[in-house]
Amino acid sequence: MDYSLIVKYGSWVLFAMACLVFGVNIIVEVVKKLFPKVPTTLLATGLSVVITMAAFFAWAAIIDLTIVWYYVAAAFVLGLFVAYAAMFGFDKFKQALTRLKEYKK
Repeated sequence: MDYSLIVKYGSWVLFAMACLVFGVNIIVEVVKKLFPKVPTTLLATGLSVVITMAAFFAWAAIIDLTIVWYYVAAAFVLGLFVAYAAMFGFDKFKQALTRLKEYKK
């Protein structure tokens, strides 16, 4: 098994996921002001899956990838991971920054 290929694509997937989480955080902050009655978790999950799927199909079109069902399923699961990171990762990061500021005092 060629582990260099796994490391190469794994690092690209992690980079793409980080970019997607950052983008989803920004988009959710803007969109939740437009739709205040929609629960934020539902909004973040829906936007994460839609944006991740759109990014996957755009990437597949750019590299002329033949799309099979398990690529779409993997992109959907990645969208759920992005949603989880976008919902809980930012809050944990904010808490860590608050603790760091208190520690410096």
